[in-house]
Amino acid sequence: MNDVTGLNLRMATETDLPDILRLYQQPDLDDGKALPLPEAIAWFHKIQQYPSYQLLVAEWGDRIVGTLMLLVLDNLIHLGAPSGLVEAVAVDPHYHGQGIGRQMMHWAMAAARQSHCYKLVLSSSLTRDRAHAFYESLGFQQRGMSFEVTLAECSANTAAVDESQNLMVG
Repeated sequence: MNDVTGLNLRMATETDLPDILRLYQQPDLDDGKALPLPEAIAWFHKIQQYPSYQLLVAEWGDRIVGTLMLLVLDNLIHLGAPSGLVEAVAVDPHYHGQGIGRQMMHWAMAAARQSHCYKLVLSSSLTRDRAHAFYESLGFQQRGMSFEVTLAECSANTAAVDESQNLMVG
């Protein structure tokens, strides 16, 4: 790991969004796709309304070189202890191996501890072996199984169920 002296970790601002979107356009993140800037700005403002959702950027010199999101979720289980969820971790490919991701993840772990989270979780695509090794080097352990459903494919089916059960969704 190289020296990352001078790396500044801070909360993102709207003016950081073009750089954050650039980081998300890596081929192994969303197949190189990212939101158009006007949509990203709208989502950024919506995310700011969440009580415990933080968008972090790592800035080195005058360049944004990394980002992640941390959401702290309140719980009724585990005696009310919250849990933390890390999402959207990205480091500029030109800066991989410099320790930037490690510092960002240490920040997320410290923030989750400070929020009294009983755990911090993240998910990673099965094909990202280097990312898995990185997370394991930080003390993350693979536990259980992760399941997902692509909602766009099943929205017609769930709409009928929601309607029949008079559930309010949205």
